[in-house]
Amino acid sequence: MAEIVVLPQQGNSVEEVVLLDWNVAEGDSVTAGTVLCEVETDKATMEVESTAAGTVLKLLAAAGDEVPVKSPLVVVGEPGEDISNLDLGAAGEQDSPDSSAPQGAQESAATGGTPSPAGSSGPTTPSADASDSSSDLPASSVSSHAAPSEGTPTSAAGVSPRARMRAAERGVNLASVSGSGPGGRIIERDVLSASPEATASARGAAAGTQGTGIGGRVTSEDVAVADSPRSTPPPSTSAGTGTSTGNTAVAEEISVTGVRRVIADRMLASLQNTAQLTLDSSADARTLKSLRARFKQSGEELDLNGVNLNDMLMFAVVQTLKDHPELNAHFTGDTIRRFSGVDLGFAVDTPRGLLVPTVLNAHTLSLAQLSRQVKELAQRAIDGKATSNDLAPATFTVTNLGAFGIERFTPVLNPPQVAILGVNSINLKAVEGSDGAVEHVPHMGLSLTINHQVVDGAPGARFLQTLSRRLAEFDLLLAR
Repeated sequence: MAEIVVLPQQGNSVEEVVLLDWNVAEGDSVTAGTVLCEVETDKATMEVESTAAGTVLKLLAAAGDEVPVKSPLVVVGEPGEDISNLDLGAAGEQDSPDSSAPQGAQESAATGGTPSPAGSSGPTTPSADASDSSSDLPASSVSSHAAPSEGTPTSAAGVSPRARMRAAERGVNLASVSGSGPGGRIIERDVLSASPEATASARGAAAGTQGTGIGGRVTSEDVAVADSPRSTPPPSTSAGTGTSTGNTAVAEEISVTGVRRVIADRMLASLQNTAQLTLDSSADARTLKSLRARFKQSGEELDLNGVNLNDMLMFAVVQTLKDHPELNAHFTGDTIRRFSGVDLGFAVDTPRGLLVPTVLNAHTLSLAQLSRQVKELAQRAIDGKATSNDLAPATFTVTNLGAFGIERFTPVLNPPQVAILGVNSINLKAVEGSDGAVEHVPHMGLSLTINHQVVDGAPGARFLQTLSRRLAEFDLLLAR
């Protein structure tokens, strides 16, 4: 009897995947465990295995399609078997029950349940050898989880948590949205492609219950905003047809999907929902550079010759966070949650976009152990093999743009984290020596962004002050 193989759940926060390529064709024989295809989530590339044995009778999606999780993928049975009476819709109706909270915001890290990060303000690719520019890996990420509005209409088939979140962010009336998920369930892409009328309807409903006037009174401006038509983007042009915009021919069009869409949404949400303040400082890098040279020349038995400047910087950050817990925290709107341990996130520039792996329990690792984990996590992210555990939520993030010669920048927060550290290039800085003469000393630039809603400037400055001192005296830090 023919069996339907469904696309399995790819993590709590994943609702749909992009089917990259089929490994089988109709008529091929498969067994349980045969790799049917490769799919791409917004975080990684994964293989999908068959749960049935027999002959592939029908492929239910094409390469490049966006396929909702738990929807029918392949029909497997006996050669020549009639599958015309097979109910392909029923297989996908075993979806998880609806929830009012975004699942992606509820994933837990090893040291405590915290919202999952993604997105960032700039990555660099890891290198086996570090130069004086203080780079190797950058990191950062942004994430914002808007709560669904009270009384939001839902369809009979259900609404996914991420669809609710997007509807709340965009002001989309879910009662006006048709679902394309299993069993007609409304999923995220349905909200993202909702008609202007659905958005205008939701805005009008909101204006009817809450205004911007005194005491929440609805003003004429509120009504005008609710009734105004939503502007639509100009029609797109196709690179293949030779059409142009003005006098310039369109060379390429890229769909904003997967990692790029996550970054776009969460970067914007971060800036809209947090009060971000950046503090700039620098640290004497002479000890770091000297130790890096010695590590490179050390024997393999010490396992230190792969340690680079970025590893040392991240190690110092972890040790400093232990003494400044106000920055190793999450802000959830009405609660500040400080952590006793450090789960350190760092960004990696991959062919698919920016990913933010996390070193769990980084506070328990030696410098050599931290260095190894950072490189292993970065390589899996670049290869598209990062697991959900690799991309677990972090309590603090580091983003390093030193390799690009950046001297100062503004890292974007990764909510609910309350701070993110940007690392810049190493440059000579004029300082007064012990004899009163001016010396030119290499300094590593540091840019710390804090959420000023919960972290004041003074605690942020103290963190930078402590970190700068420990980087300048890194040899003493190792002796702690």
